[in-house]
Amino acid sequence: MDSLGDIWKSVLELMGNSLTEVAINTWFSECRVTAMDETGLTLLVPSDFKRGVIEARFLGTVKDALRQLFSGDVEVRLIGEKDLKETVSADEGADPEQYTFDKFVVGPSNKFAHAASLAVAQEQTREYNPLFIYGESGLGKTHLLYAIRHEVAKRHPEYKIVFVRGGDFMNELITAIQNGKNVEFREKYRSADLFLIDDIQTVAGKTSTQDEMFHTFNTLYESRKQMVFTSDRPPSEMPLLADRLRTRFESGLLADIQPPDFETRAAIVRNKSMKVGLSLPNDVVNYIAENMTSNVRQLEGAVLKIRAQRDLMNAQMTVTEVSRILKDMFREKSQYVPTPEDIISETAKFFSVTPEDLKGQRRTKSTALARQIAMYEIRILTNLSLKDIGDIFEGRDHTTVLSSIQKIEKNVGSDPEFSQMVRDITSNINSRQ
Repeated sequence: MDSLGDIWKSVLELMGNSLTEVAINTWFSECRVTAMDETGLTLLVPSDFKRGVIEARFLGTVKDALRQLFSGDVEVRLIGEKDLKETVSADEGADPEQYTFDKFVVGPSNKFAHAASLAVAQEQTREYNPLFIYGESGLGKTHLLYAIRHEVAKRHPEYKIVFVRGGDFMNELITAIQNGKNVEFREKYRSADLFLIDDIQTVAGKTSTQDEMFHTFNTLYESRKQMVFTSDRPPSEMPLLADRLRTRFESGLLADIQPPDFETRAAIVRNKSMKVGLSLPNDVVNYIAENMTSNVRQLEGAVLKIRAQRDLMNAQMTVTEVSRILKDMFREKSQYVPTPEDIISETAKFFSVTPEDLKGQRRTKSTALARQIAMYEIRILTNLSLKDIGDIFEGRDHTTVLSSIQKIEKNVGSDPEFSQMVRDITSNINSRQ
């Protein structure tokens, strides 16, 4: 693959199925891939303590994620900073500087957060202090933080920019208290020209950490230094957050990021595909965007998995093959797998006809169209053969089913309104529990 950073992002996403977000942030937030070749993957773990814990407790989880990504066993080598010179250096893709504004895919779900971040980075206003960006994991909050850091560093190379995760801020404070280095700790954070903190929700409920954050906030605010926070929820939904911090977080600008809509998801898939040298047909792009709705990382992970299957297994870029490659990732999104009866029921409901009409011989225009779409959806969302689908619809032969599916595929590719209608039906089916 072109980007070691992309590989590691996908591994972290897959590890999220068996580890909590806190565990991943605690043990893997500072790790990065420095090399990958036929002998395996090299992972840099700066802390010897974390390196020992990962080797003892989490190495199997890392290997399991790599096995899912590459459909085969991949050896993992853990190295420390002192070993780094002996390894192949990381490519540019592993550098967080790749997360710039021009590489952030903007859509209705994140447009406001993007605009606010850009305004802060370009110093268009000093009223958005602090800027508080919140939303579920994997939607681009950290990308925006890195983009702000990159833009400000470019404009003001003399600035002291401090970027830290909430959990690391807490751990550094604990270490400072143990070693009697409170003064050095405070100097580091309270002298920042730009203070960026990711996952601020992790400090909630930690009394000493919240006290230190409170005083750091006040010092920077009074000095008119810009602060940007990200969180998985707004301050009002953090019951363990100290009131004096909550009011300060809410005193600036709150910007939420929602899961991307279909068009944005499709754009993300296309951009990521081009970046890794993968050419995906429109129907494959649409299929991924229709079925992966949770977050950006999942979409990017899907593209990397398809790329790996193409390179290693000579997989074809068709909807049928891609659905096979990504079936495990689809299951991660939801345990619900639609049955043909579910699909027929939702399609019938959309067209205000009965499931019996769809499966029967009724030939009104709306019923015929609904029947063709139901056949198309069953083909896309299940593993049934054309013959099996025909049997559901009162014994129609496979050539009739194929003709119906091809007709829908043609209309989806040529008529935006028709395509939107089919997407709505697919969404209804996937939302059924």
